Amino acid sequence: MGTREPPRPGCCVIARRRGRKSRRMARAARALALARAAEGAAGPGPGPGPGRARLVLLPPGGGARPDPHGARGEPAEGGGWAGGGRPPVELGWAGPEGGGPGRWRQVPGRPADAWCRAGWREAVAAAAGALQAGGLVAVPTDTVYGVACLAQDSAAVRSIYSLKGRNGAKPLAICLGDVERLYRYCHVNVPDELLRDLLPGPVTLVLQRSEELNKDLNPFTSLVGVRIPNHPFMRDLARACSGPLALTSANISSHGSTLTVLEFQDLWPQLSLVIDGGPIGDIQSPECRLGSTVVDLSVSGKFSIIRPGCALTPTVDILKKKYGLLPESS
Repeated sequence: MGTREPPRPGCCVIARRRGRKSRRMARAARALALARAAEGAAGPGPGPGPGRARLVLLPPGGGARPDPHGARGEPAEGGGWAGGGRPPVELGWAGPEGGGPGRWRQVPGRPADAWCRAGWREAVAAAAGALQAGGLVAVPTDTVYGVACLAQDSAAVRSIYSLKGRNGAKPLAICLGDVERLYRYCHVNVPDELLRDLLPGPVTLVLQRSEELNKDLNPFTSLVGVRIPNHPFMRDLARACSGPLALTSANISSHGSTLTVLEFQDLWPQLSLVIDGGPIGDIQSPECRLGSTVVDLSVSGKFSIIRPGCALTPTVDILKKKYGLLPESS
């Protein structure tokens, strides 16, 4: 075997530049696809104006809050963003009266790291504002994309059912930012430690609802499912709202769950805001579309699996082995 020729000076720099160029091209291709989809997405529904809605891309990478000290929010050498993320941008779309198709908007003159942190805060504020105005907002979670509204807003709850074409007897879960807030809306009969072992995470806990919860939300049952997604944007958004969110998957009822915003673009015209956190999991894997594991804990000392979901085995192990709960059929 011959000896390997040592790398020529500068070849590593060229490789890095090619890698950065490929990443930029991939981001540009995705932006173009979103812009083209947005051009046809104008329609009725609550939003920033008649026939308008907005698509907001989370910074950086979508699934993690920017580090205030810049670990994920700094511009990378030669362009791009440290941590493999992307700068936050807003892609707007408008009806014919709105002056044109989808377009990027970025605040000029703002340092990249400040823009990154501010972009996260602005995305949370925009989503919270749309919810407070009675709108529906598409959001990334730790399992699949969802659609949220204020659970205490009866008109918004009706809008979610209309959006999904959903049977009115099928309940909606509520979403909170922290375990502490759960006690206001539910009667809890399990140890606090059990709640914290499962939440935040890809699990929906079904508990007895309290009188604080909107009576128009799931009026046919005394139970309610509770989600605290292990996703920083969702937790920040839930904390920014005065009451719980109602949360369901971003798809037409009985259709498959969605892992990218483009997979539910037919719903965009009926939404106030779409928060794009990037692809959730492996879009080629059916297992990534299972949604949360739904477990009923409303009967003391027992549990019942309503939907296996994506976290069945670890959830059952915690309930049985650590807390001694029995399957309700036992």
